[in-house]
Amino acid sequence: MKKILYTTAIILGLLSCKDKPKQAESATEIEAVAQEVTKISFEMTPKSGSEVKGTVTFSQENNGQVMMMAYLSGLTPGEHAIHLHETADCSSEDGKSTGGHWNPTFEPHGAWGAEEGFHRGDIGNFTADADGNATVHFMTDLWSLGGEDPTKNIIGKAVIVHQGEDDLVSQPSGAAGDRISCTGIIE
Repeated sequence: MKKILYTTAIILGLLSCKDKPKQAESATEIEAVAQEVTKISFEMTPKSGSEVKGTVTFSQENNGQVMMMAYLSGLTPGEHAIHLHETADCSSEDGKSTGGHWNPTFEPHGAWGAEEGFHRGDIGNFTADADGNATVHFMTDLWSLGGEDPTKNIIGKAVIVHQGEDDLVSQPSGAAGDRISCTGIIE
């Protein structure tokens, strides 16, 4: 409901701009405008006694691609895993209330794009610098921000940062260690 109200407000704001020479004339044009502005941001919450914080932003481009940008701090220098998990519930101190990796296609765990299979939540690894900061950029057409396809819709999922590196082969989750930061993608 919030998304509908937000989208409607944006569309009305865009349509009321005085310097815009042409207004949308059909529901198809209005939907196209709404798709161009789909963007949500969330704050990461430290878990498992860590101090890892940050911001994660998802934006759906008008070509259907979803881009994730994560800015993280408070990490130990080196490799860490980042995944989408099943449930947007960061209530437990250890982050396990989010469930396992999001895997709506029931594939084995693996590196993103692996022929043997991969979870839709298997984003992979990133490197924190010597100061414990990192930026993660990820883009895919296998996700969506809403919609009726449950194999693509990431609303209601969680972003988890792990203490260690995902080995990309262990089943079912990559042996990446403690869940040290969490955010739920709101519904």
